[in-house]
Amino acid sequence: MQNKSKLLSRRQFLSQTSAIGATALLAACQTTGSSSLGVDKMPSEFNPKTMYAPVTNEKFPLPAINLSKIPSKFYRRRVDYTTKERVGTVIVDTKEFFLHVVEEDGKAMRYGVGLGRAGFEWSGRANIAWKRKWPTWTPPEEMIKRQPELEKYSYRNGGMEPGPKNPLGARALYIFQNGEDTLYRLHGTAEDWSIGKSVSSGCVRLLNQDIIDLYGRVPNGARIRVI
Repeated sequence: MQNKSKLLSRRQFLSQTSAIGATALLAACQTTGSSSLGVDKMPSEFNPKTMYAPVTNEKFPLPAINLSKIPSKFYRRRVDYTTKERVGTVIVDTKEFFLHVVEEDGKAMRYGVGLGRAGFEWSGRANIAWKRKWPTWTPPEEMIKRQPELEKYSYRNGGMEPGPKNPLGARALYIFQNGEDTLYRLHGTAEDWSIGKSVSSGCVRLLNQDIIDLYGRVPNGARIRVI
């Protein structure tokens, strides 16, 4: 648990990254190629019925994703991607609801994401300082003020235990800037309908099957850029 005095408030984080966020939009990036493939023409590696099948070897088993609730463009896939960012960088595009992990040879692994209020409130560059499997959820103080019933899950009370109903889902990647916790997360969700949409709360959410895949691709310390 981070000492509360060391946590950046969202307002502080925004003020520190506003200049970066303005210039980040100017960077060249483009998605082409695989983006237009229909489900029946996708490479077998990215067959949605396989990628989003039930997961039984987890601490908490995961059900299959209801693919009818998600536009096919948000299925996980490898795409052509032009960027000046280094290989391994995570790029979140809050306008298009995509997360890319930069790969070699002009490629990237792309995931659909859902965004809450917090997901739209910040931009800029930071690092993924650490990762957790089936994490404990601790709502920020701002959320507790809006929803006092969440006080029982505050850091003072130890947070919400991991499990299927935990808002962070199967994995969480914690975003730090200059060694300080920004309070923003990349995390899993069981709310498959929320991918590609703006929801009431949370940061950047991926399908549980996708956050498990992302967790295995992104090391501690990886760079992240949000535009």
